[in-house]
Amino acid sequence: MPVRIMQPGHLSLTNGLATTSSVTVPRRLGRVWSRLLSYPTHVTGNPSLQCNSDAESFGEHKDDTIDISKLTEVKQKLKLVGINCDDSCIPGRYAHLLCPKCKGGGQSLERSLSVHIIQDGDFAMWRCFRVDCGWAGRAFAGGTNIRKVMSSRQVAEKSLGLEPLGGKLIAYLGERMISEGTLQRNSVMQRLHDQAIAFPYWHNGVLVGCKYRSMERKFRQEKGTEKWLYGLDDINEAAEVIIVEGEIDKLSVEEAGFQNCVSVPSGAPPKVSNRELPPQEKDTGYQYLWNCKEHLDKVYEININVSALVLFF
Repeated sequence: MPVRIMQPGHLSLTNGLATTSSVTVPRRLGRVWSRLLSYPTHVTGNPSLQCNSDAESFGEHKDDTIDISKLTEVKQKLKLVGINCDDSCIPGRYAHLLCPKCKGGGQSLERSLSVHIIQDGDFAMWRCFRVDCGWAGRAFAGGTNIRKVMSSRQVAEKSLGLEPLGGKLIAYLGERMISEGTLQRNSVMQRLHDQAIAFPYWHNGVLVGCKYRSMERKFRQEKGTEKWLYGLDDINEAAEVIIVEGEIDKLSVEEAGFQNCVSVPSGAPPKVSNRELPPQEKDTGYQYLWNCKEHLDKVYEININVSALVLFF
């Protein structure tokens, strides 16, 4: 899978047209997830990506990519916590089962437990989406433990205290070349008590979190929510994906004509890390990439935009 590093200033708007200049770095995408965005904003060369798995053609999910022994081990670990994977638990897809903890809310028998086994069978993750449950965890092939995940808080627009953007913030974002149409399409709102810009995070049409930005560039996120890429639903069917640092970057790229763009929830690290890659279950700083791994696995090309939109600030 080609990975393209787009250098600062290489994406701009000229009379409404997007112009880009970038370098394509052909690499095989494997454990790149945990270090995908570990490049400093002042990079001038071509950062090398440390990867070690075979590339797949876009749209192809071959059975021989699944390690049967790993898959069997993962399913056994799921069974230990009460998750019985039936024929619906197909690697690479989401299965909805009865939660063994809340029993689907009693008599309703709601299949509220979402179980996802990664395409190659390396690990599985699950979460119950009932508000009064939220049981979640991950099981890894080759590991000795089953990692429990802190129950995430279910969020709703009413509980967050959001309202439509006011004229002041619309003008503020308009100065950064972000139109009202783009703001509406991405459900960008403002917080009632301090008028901070609110960027709702969605996953499969469900509100899963929210990040706030004041006009003074102060940021905060809703506590207790699971981390995902911003704009994730925009890349469900994408063959090529652009990854940028912040939510305004993502909206600016959309203004340039590219909706197949996502941003990271916590920004990029200030410098390249030379530390050894941690195992998946311990890579807590980049769990949002593991959460979105299935979306990124199926794309043909990833473009990493290294602060290319600094001109819009």
